Amino acid sequence: MIVVTGAAGFIGSCLVGLLNQRGYSNLILVDDFTRREKMHNLAGKIYGITCHRDEFPGWLEKNHSSVKLIFHLGARTDTREKRTSIFDALNLNYSKSIWNACTRYGIPLIYASSAATYGAGEHGYSDDHQLIPGLNPLNPYGKSKQDFDLWVLQQTENPPFWAGLKFFNVYGPNEYHKGRMASVVYHMFQQIKTHGKVELFRSHVPEFADGEQKRDFIYVLDVVEVCLHLMQQQPRSGIFNVGSGEATSFYDLAVITFKALNKAPEISFMDTPEEIRENYQYFTKAKMDKLRAAGCQFPFRTIEAGVDDYINRFLAVSAYL
Repeated sequence: MIVVTGAAGFIGSCLVGLLNQRGYSNLILVDDFTRREKMHNLAGKIYGITCHRDEFPGWLEKNHSSVKLIFHLGARTDTREKRTSIFDALNLNYSKSIWNACTRYGIPLIYASSAATYGAGEHGYSDDHQLIPGLNPLNPYGKSKQDFDLWVLQQTENPPFWAGLKFFNVYGPNEYHKGRMASVVYHMFQQIKTHGKVELFRSHVPEFADGEQKRDFIYVLDVVEVCLHLMQQQPRSGIFNVGSGEATSFYDLAVITFKALNKAPEISFMDTPEEIRENYQYFTKAKMDKLRAAGCQFPFRTIEAGVDDYINRFLAVSAYL
């Protein structure tokens, strides 16, 4: 059996879909299934059982001998949430309990970290273990992911294989339930659909012109291919960046989104909300050498190809928007 936590969520449900495509159906799906709006993500998926996240530790204690690997993708991901107690409970302590169980029972573990750990990027975007202690996340969400990464690196007893994945700006199908935490591509599509234009945040620092803030965007269908590769190949354990290795400006992304919809660009600017202005990331770009050296050599989609596929194969035809 393969376990996927956060299975009804964005990346988790796409991973379940890919596992099904590659012949894996004996899956244990873990999530908070009381959030009914996410259940559309599991429509048509093939799996064994579902297990509420609160009941999963007890289930694992009884059934660990049958588990081949755990993908731990479940987390609280709201970057505007300020209550550290929520992140401590769901992102840090719950993850520690899964790590300890995998260590105790000899189960390989692949877990979700985040590029939010890099903060403003003052130390670059390298996933070298020696550099991770110096990172300064900008919000409690990023700090919770950083705290777990640091805790992992301090452990002397580990699962037989483990990988922490620093996801950069992931976009793609099955994110409709995330609200304000959905990707920029999703929100641009919605703006064009509703208003015929895109409104971007102005820059509030002299180093970047309006709309020239840049992020490393990666298509979720490439992300789950990375997850599957690591499960099957199990290279040397460690923390890995999972991004495209390219930085795209928000202005260029808006132009690409209009092009995918066969519309002429209409772009304006608004002030960045004050509550996020001081902790806003102006640039991210993953250093990808380590993942490539681990054998993950398949090409990722370009931003143009990914956005076109997302919009025309999913967003433009979905009933759940």
